Amino acid sequence: MPVSGSIEPWPLPAPPARPTVALTCADVSLLDLGQLLAGFAVLVVGGEVLVRGASGLARAVGLSPLVVGLTVVSFATSAPELAVTLNAAASGSPGLAVGNVVGSTIANVLLVLGTSALLTPLMVRSRVVRLDVPVMIAMSVAFLLLALDGSISTLDGALLLGALVVYVIRAILVSRRPRVPTTEQQQDGPEDDADHAPAPRPVWLYAGLVAGGVGILVLGATLLVGSATRIGTALGISDLVIGLTVVAVGTSLPELATSLIAVRRGERDLAVGNIVGSNIFNIGAVLGLTAVLSGDGVPVAEAAIAFDLPVMVAVAVTLLPVVFTGLAVARWEGVLFVGYYLAYTLYLLLDAAEHDALPRFSNVMLGFVIPLTVLTLALLSLGEFRRRATARAVRG
Repeated sequence: MPVSGSIEPWPLPAPPARPTVALTCADVSLLDLGQLLAGFAVLVVGGEVLVRGASGLARAVGLSPLVVGLTVVSFATSAPELAVTLNAAASGSPGLAVGNVVGSTIANVLLVLGTSALLTPLMVRSRVVRLDVPVMIAMSVAFLLLALDGSISTLDGALLLGALVVYVIRAILVSRRPRVPTTEQQQDGPEDDADHAPAPRPVWLYAGLVAGGVGILVLGATLLVGSATRIGTALGISDLVIGLTVVAVGTSLPELATSLIAVRRGERDLAVGNIVGSNIFNIGAVLGLTAVLSGDGVPVAEAAIAFDLPVMVAVAVTLLPVVFTGLAVARWEGVLFVGYYLAYTLYLLLDAAEHDALPRFSNVMLGFVIPLTVLTLALLSLGEFRRRATARAVRG
């Protein structure tokens, strides 16, 4: 990648060019702006209703908030992604469909989880480290590998959907299995007895709140995504970039609203489970079901295979050492996540505009920022390994 007037740290392969766009100023309808704000407000209301219903449902059926977040809430907050992706694939916009899934998966970790951690450090149950985050990584890698031939075929979609079904069944069965607390679980902190207390209200009421919350979230996402897409189109942004940024953020707002409200209400397990579970549902249900129902599969652009899908896998892998060190997502890690998301979005916009600053920006990120982050996470993980080894030696 040529850099005029500077020394390249190493030759960087240029990803396939995205469609050239001209980021020109255009008149944006005041109606669209009003609809955008209304979508935000509706999402906040929907998130509040969904969290209340999901927390009560967890107590009513004997599941922990973590498992409900990984299953019920994750599927519910992925409903906007499913609706947008199915509609995009049916209307002949595969770039928007793939960009929505990939962009939402990236935004869930970097933007949603990062913003939630900024409010308060998120404690992570060891079960998330042992099972759920590795499953999310495996699904992300499977998405990349299956897309290398240029599409997610009907068979590929069926495989992703089947993997999701197996994961959900196993998560529910494991959560209902009686267990004796281990030393590791005691370090994680005891389960809140209130989470398993008998529900003071009937199950159908909580189920109704969940269903109502989903409906409100879908309405808010529809308002927001529709207005945001029109605004992005008016500014001259291509459908792939719109899918990776505007639509991805729009359809991730239910996760953001739900997670922030869950954190505010003290349901931290629900917040973490919502993010990890939503990413698994995005790949397994949203992409898998879209590929199965489309008949011909979902085409994947070469640019997405070369850059955006590897970024998605890297983001998923980065989450493992973060939740492993101290079993928490700290505030500084939240700052790091949000910063990386802003950098990723800036890269997409600079690339779409073919801006002169793109080569310098890429070299700074690849030559300094990313290696420094990897080194920091590696040192933190090594320190955690040593701490646990010392603790085991003392107990032995």
